[in-house]
Parts: sequence; structure tokens; C-alpha cells
Amino acid sequence: MKQYIDDNKERFFEELFSLLRIPSVSAKKEHKADMRHCAERLAVLLMEAGADEAAVYPSDGNPVVFGKKTIDPKFKTVLVYGHYDVQPPEPLEKWDSDPFEPVIKKDPTGRDAIYGRGANDDKGQLFMHIKAFEYLLRSGKLNHNVKFIFEGEEEISSPSLPAWVRANKSMLKSDVILVSDTTMISEKVPSINCGMRGMAYLEVTLTGPDKDLHSGHYGGTVANPIQTLCDIISSLIDKDGRVTVPGFYDDVVELSRSDRAQLARAPFDMKEFKSSVGVKALRGEKGYTPLERIGIRPCLDVCGIWGGYTGEGAKTVLPSVAHAKISMRLVPNQSSAIITRLFKKHIEKIAPKYCKIEVKPCEGGEGFLIPISSPAFQAASKAMTEVYGIQPVPSRGGGSIAVLADMQKILGVDPLLMGFGLERDTIHSPNESFLLKQFFAGMESIAKFFEYYDN
Repeated sequence: MKQYIDDNKERFFEELFSLLRIPSVSAKKEHKADMRHCAERLAVLLMEAGADEAAVYPSDGNPVVFGKKTIDPKFKTVLVYGHYDVQPPEPLEKWDSDPFEPVIKKDPTGRDAIYGRGANDDKGQLFMHIKAFEYLLRSGKLNHNVKFIFEGEEEISSPSLPAWVRANKSMLKSDVILVSDTTMISEKVPSINCGMRGMAYLEVTLTGPDKDLHSGHYGGTVANPIQTLCDIISSLIDKDGRVTVPGFYDDVVELSRSDRAQLARAPFDMKEFKSSVGVKALRGEKGYTPLERIGIRPCLDVCGIWGGYTGEGAKTVLPSVAHAKISMRLVPNQSSAIITRLFKKHIEKIAPKYCKIEVKPCEGGEGFLIPISSPAFQAASKAMTEVYGIQPVPSRGGGSIAVLADMQKILGVDPLLMGFGLERDTIHSPNESFLLKQFFAGMESIAKFFEYYDN
């Protein structure tokens, strides 16, 4: 496929950039028309690549793109999943270029990369599948049936897709769900995710007095909601880095020594890791390595906290209300619904009587695991070994794609995560990018996966 990429890369860039220019931000209602526009553009690209059919389907939320190519009903069917929605680009002042005007330029290490929102997550990565499919079809090497499902709500936890999948179960019948929406350990050490964590995400609101008060007249007498909320939050993790919510670990399955040893094959440079995020030391659950804390252990994090006056200058106010957004990453076998209930019960119990506390569930989803002995995993391993010259390491992803657990359950088919992103891509931050080296290697690896995934 190297020659095909070289002969067509300028066209590939033009087509991908046509997607990246569309501000398909699912978190903002004002981008509703952009979501439709992006879905329609994807359907056109699928048809141009050679799909038998591709159309935009309505859902209870943003539209779903479905396309397919049938080579022989007797052949195995690969269902390619991806999402065309992207994270909000803010803060805009942190971008070196317009987030929705993609460019190819040198990164700080001197390597060529595509810059723009969605360059990696997930427009760039799903686009690799369209082009690998195009190559296989035009070269007469496609010996599988291929289906595509692209959604527009992954960045807001896919609230509409499970129902759509359930309603169209027969249309989505397949043998494996192929996904590129994750990162590799490094470009020198490729990896294939064999599992991802689930998530429970909540918003906590704590109310004290019925209005903002003068901090000079009331400070030291009336409890400050921000300080009270901080006290509550600080109690949620103990000195050993364990979450203190009763029952939080009840359903966590402890990995065997052999499983931990297998995951430990992944190289980890402590100094490099700390340097990459600008910290001098790491913190986490006692008794586990940093990679284990990310992949096989649950955790709790405060994603945002606010209240009172935060504008320019001083305003001596004792605020009436304080808020926090809290996420809990969950491992397979933990239920997001159960954890949400346990968290709510616990925080309501420990809240002082001089305040009122409200817990509002925002998002939730389950984690999943796949066997590394499966034919699909082995095919992916062979493909990436050939492209990268080194056998990929099985890994566990710390992030969440909750809808894949839903699809696994509804369709009875395992997902396979062949991700080609890198941590340097800063996918949810300003200056998101995707190395051209990885972009091209991804296309090659996907094409070779089909070669090794036997019918």
C-alpha cells in the first residue's frame, strides 16, 4: 500500500481536510447543522471509495452514517466503527493555528504532522479505514465484507447510539468491530488495546446560605460552600490513593500475577513520563505501577470546580453555591449505575448538616475486555509487526469508549482497538495533531489486518 499512499496522498489530505474544516462539536447545540454536514460528507467519501451504499440515518440525537460493501455473503464481515464529532476547541488562544483550518507543519521535533481539531480523534483515524478499504477494493485484494458505522456523539458518551444499534441489529451483523480511536504506547513500541475502562461522571452542587454574603460580615460564622465542598472532595481519596466510597472496589477483579506480568511487557520510562506532563513526582494507588493505575485500576478525579467570584479584581463575597464535576474511571465488571448510586449515597451521608448537597449523574458507561487469543487480535498483531518491525504489546486503555461495551453486548461481537494515536497528539487539548508517519502506518496496518484476518 505504500505506493498507493504515495500516489494519492495529496488527494487524501484534501479529503481529510474537508472533514476537519467542519466544526462538528457535539457538546454545543449551535453546531447541530455542522453535525449533519459532516455526516453527509462522510457518506459521500464512503461512496467515492467504493461502498455499495452509504447513507445518513436519523437517531434520537445526531445522525449515524452507515455504509457497506458486500464481496461474498460467505466471507467474514468487518464492522468499522468511528466517530465524527470532536471536542470543543477552547481555549482558542492556546492554539497556534485555527483549529478548524487544518495545516501540515513540522512539530517541535521536526516531524511532519496534521494540526487541527479532529486530526487524530477521531476523523483522522476513521479516515485511515476509508482509504485502506479503497486501496483493497481497487487493487482487488478485498476478501471480506465491510460495514461502516460512524456516529456523532462519542465525545458526549454516545447517548443515542445504543438504541440505534439495537434497532438495526440485523443490519450490523458482523464478525468483529474494528476501531481506531485509541493511542499506542509509542511509535517505537506499538500496542493493541485489549480492554478499556468505563466511567461514571457526576456533577455535585453544594448550597450554603440562600444568597451570596459579605465575607467581612459573615466570614468565620457562616460555612463557606467552596471550602466545605473542598473538604468533602479531599476525603474521597485516602493517603494510599484509594477511593473511600464504601463498596467502590467490591466488583473489581484482581488480576493474576501472570496477567500483570503480561501487561508489564509494555516499556515505561518514569523520567520521560513525568517530563511529558511537566510534573516532578507521580501519585496514585499504593501497590500498583503507573501503567497499572492507568489501565487495570479504577480511580476518581475532580474534573472541574467553581463557585463565588472569579472575575478580575476583588469581590469580598462568601458564595452561596459551589460546584464540582467528578469522574470515576471504572474497570470491567464494575457497573457505572452501581458506582453512581454508591457515590451519591456516600456524599449525601458525609455532607455537613449546615449545607445542602445535590448529586446529578451526567454520563456513564461500562468497560470491556477482549481475548488476545482471538483471530482478530492475532491478525492485527501480525499486521502491525510487519509494518512496525516489532510485535505489538497488548495493553489496557485508561480512557473510555463506553458505547463499544454496549455494541459488544447488543451485537455479540468483540471490538478490536487498533489505535495509531500517540500521547504527543494532545487530542482533547489545543494544537491537536497527528504525525503523518502514524497516519500512513495506520493505513498500511489496517490493510494488512484484512490480509491476515482469514475467512
